[in-house]
Amino acid sequence: MKNINEIRADFPILSRKVNNDMPLVYFDNGATTQKPKCVIDTVSEVYATYNANIHRGVHFLSDMSSEAYENAREKIRSFINAGKKEEVVFTSGTTGSINGLAFSFGERFIKPGDEIIISYLEHHANIVPWQMMCERKGAILRVIPINDAGEIIMAEYLRMLSPKTRLVSVTQVSNVLGTVLPLNEIIAAAHSVNVPVLVDGAQGIQHGIVDVKAMDCDFYVFSGHKIYGPAGIGVLYGKENLLSELPPFQGGGDMVEKVTFEKTTYNVLPFKFEAGTMNYPGAIGLMSALDYISSLGREEIAERENELLSYATERLSAIEGLKIYGNATRKISLISFLLKGIHQYDAGMILDKLGIAVRTGTHCAQPVMDRYGISGTIRASICFYNTKEEIDILTSGIEKVKQMLE
Repeated sequence: MKNINEIRADFPILSRKVNNDMPLVYFDNGATTQKPKCVIDTVSEVYATYNANIHRGVHFLSDMSSEAYENAREKIRSFINAGKKEEVVFTSGTTGSINGLAFSFGERFIKPGDEIIISYLEHHANIVPWQMMCERKGAILRVIPINDAGEIIMAEYLRMLSPKTRLVSVTQVSNVLGTVLPLNEIIAAAHSVNVPVLVDGAQGIQHGIVDVKAMDCDFYVFSGHKIYGPAGIGVLYGKENLLSELPPFQGGGDMVEKVTFEKTTYNVLPFKFEAGTMNYPGAIGLMSALDYISSLGREEIAERENELLSYATERLSAIEGLKIYGNATRKISLISFLLKGIHQYDAGMILDKLGIAVRTGTHCAQPVMDRYGISGTIRASICFYNTKEEIDILTSGIEKVKQMLE
């Protein structure tokens, strides 16, 4: 793995100044990661040298664009260890993937009284689409509770599984607490009663090796912008037998085989789920991001982030009046916390004036906040391009917030 100075030099934005010439300290990686120059250059190259719509053209530029787009699909297949590239569908992101799947799965498999299981740790994007589907189809949404440490209660989950269960849809990692869910156990239990499992990988894909074959999940979704790629591109992985059974969730160009006014037949996988002009520059940029991650080494990235998490936890835990939410045995490099007597927004605004970017609020996971009886948290989400020195700056910034507002 490169040394930290070389890594940080790969990310142009990390060298900029903000708010009265303060060096940027970026701890909002859970919301979106910054982009290495290779990704920025790749997207620019698409537009500057071979920009053309994919698949339907027969000219030189369209051939180049189509080939690069399909190379990106193969790159993703390899990165997550899917069996076939036909099992990789491009979408607008995690939210688009789950919404599309909720509609399609609901139309094909759900009838009144059926049950969908999610957990208390879900982002709104893995709650609301299932609520909408349940309302539409007369189904029931069931929720796995969590303990005070922010871990799901497996015994309750096992009790929920029943002949009425049609799907389990859970996050890989909590975007609020950093909890890593026991997916192997969750998936094995669901499969023992022939229930498929969707994994929301938005917060998991960038923090370690994802192997969908080893995990044996039936669906896996993630967003490009969470793993150092462009915004507006995402992935829906699904096992071929399931995707083949599902109807398309959008209609338009390229997802059809034949169209008449009497009947339309659909294209083969994965194209039947990719209606219209897809975000091919984003897909190609995502391929560049995955190449970059692979060049650093995913195991090395995880090791560095765990080291930073340990250091940040130690430093923040020593601050009087600071309470960390989420103390799971397994968690990613993310810390949510509150300062006694200080509102999270006020703290976040002062930290911003010091050049420190953190996330404040509910993080699109209001049920988690309700579980702890709070209105929101301050979240510092750390990745491999952060440093211990930046964690020290955050610690000093929090002390200044206390001095000003206590």
